[in-house]
Amino acid sequence: MKREEFIALGIDDETAKKCEKASNEELKGYIPYDRFKEVIEEKNKLKNDIADRDKQFETLKNSTGDVEAMKEQIASLQADNKAKDEAHAAEIRQMKINSALESALIGSKAKNVTAVKALIKDLDKAELQEDGSIKGLEEQIAALKKSDSYLFEEATTTKPNFKGFQPGVAKKETTTGKVDMSKMSYEELANYIENNPDIG
Repeated sequence: MKREEFIALGIDDETAKKCEKASNEELKGYIPYDRFKEVIEEKNKLKNDIADRDKQFETLKNSTGDVEAMKEQIASLQADNKAKDEAHAAEIRQMKINSALESALIGSKAKNVTAVKALIKDLDKAELQEDGSIKGLEEQIAALKKSDSYLFEEATTTKPNFKGFQPGVAKKETTTGKVDMSKMSYEELANYIENNPDIG
């Protein structure tokens, strides 16, 4: 988590800096799920390619006929393999773009990722940067936040926690005059225990 996120939770600036540092330290060896998925997909694709090419070589090895026919067959297999490789590279690229886009939209607090995604332009020409982000995407999101702010959540502020009497919060009392904690909500119960440490 970032310092700003800790501050939004009500933590003071100094502690937020320490928390951010500890969080970064903890996540050093972390591999994002999208990257993990990408590697697994790459591994499965290579496994299937090897199996396909083994079959192709076995077919060639067992075939008899003239050299020209075999050359044509090899050229055809090479073209097929190249087309498969290109299709897979495009698939992986699209997966990276989708992942980067979704991460950016979630990070920008989009209320409906699918709706906002539809407003992002030129995704077919998207340029992936070294850090995995999409070039120019932040500017597009910032522009959408200005023009269509209703699509994004507002910055959250922490709810103040008042001690003592709270207007509008009635005590749940039984006929004997004691407080009936079984009828309290979790928040009411937490406040009651905090304000009455001597209850046993």
